[in-house]
Amino acid sequence: MPVPTVADVAYASLSTAQRLDLYVPDDRLDPMPLVVFIHGGAWMTGDKRAEYAAGVVALFLQQGYTVASVNYRLSDEAIFPAQLLDVKAAIRWLRANAPTYSIDPVRIAVTGESAGAHLAALLGTSAGEASLDDPALGNPGVSSAVQAVVDWYGPVDLVAADAQLAENPNCTGSLREPGEPDPASSQLLGAPADQVPALAAAANPITYLTPGREVPPFLIEHGDLDCVVPYQGSVALHEAIEAFAGPGRSQLVIVPGSGHYTAFDAASQIPTVLTFLASTIGEPSM
Repeated sequence: MPVPTVADVAYASLSTAQRLDLYVPDDRLDPMPLVVFIHGGAWMTGDKRAEYAAGVVALFLQQGYTVASVNYRLSDEAIFPAQLLDVKAAIRWLRANAPTYSIDPVRIAVTGESAGAHLAALLGTSAGEASLDDPALGNPGVSSAVQAVVDWYGPVDLVAADAQLAENPNCTGSLREPGEPDPASSQLLGAPADQVPALAAAANPITYLTPGREVPPFLIEHGDLDCVVPYQGSVALHEAIEAFAGPGRSQLVIVPGSGHYTAFDAASQIPTVLTFLASTIGEPSM
């Protein structure tokens, strides 16, 4: 397991969950691109040093990237948008402290899986949205924008998700009973998504594709056997970004035979991810 260069950094002071680990490769003097990882866990569980997170951190460290792994308030502590406010505060802290850790502040990519990918996608589409940035969490005036997003099977439309899963013939027999609310999104929003449509819309990355918004390049990957988060949401997000920002702004990969979390064939997608990062934030000088 990689050992953080700087561990449990408080990027805000409202909660003990607002911590990040930073991994800086040795002998780095010139400003280097940064990859930020946001863990999944249905917004309810997970940790920046859990086994999955450690594997992702190790992958990018081996490629020479500086890496940050971020914790955030889980949904048993605070409902949405607290989680997004936290990861935006983490980006602001990292950018504000870029000179200290030889980070290039204009070459920051964010990656995430599942719930973490949902937050990563929101980071990508909602830059500059005042209602989703809390300067009181620290480093006011510093941008929380990112230059690239890698989205591994993240939720998109929390209202439509159950219907989308039901449309996937691969998920027959693995779904909740009709009308049974999703416990993860219900806890995130404080109520079933269809009962709080305005808050559910605020949690949808597509909502923020509005005139004047700058959207970074996206790489979206999802398995067609995912019966936890519907792949149709990723298709909709990809199509919305392309319609908004133009062809080539989003790259969508539907991975045949892949499911969710450890059932997703991440190993096969490593070359695609690394190529995407090289084309967006650049390769680290080794």
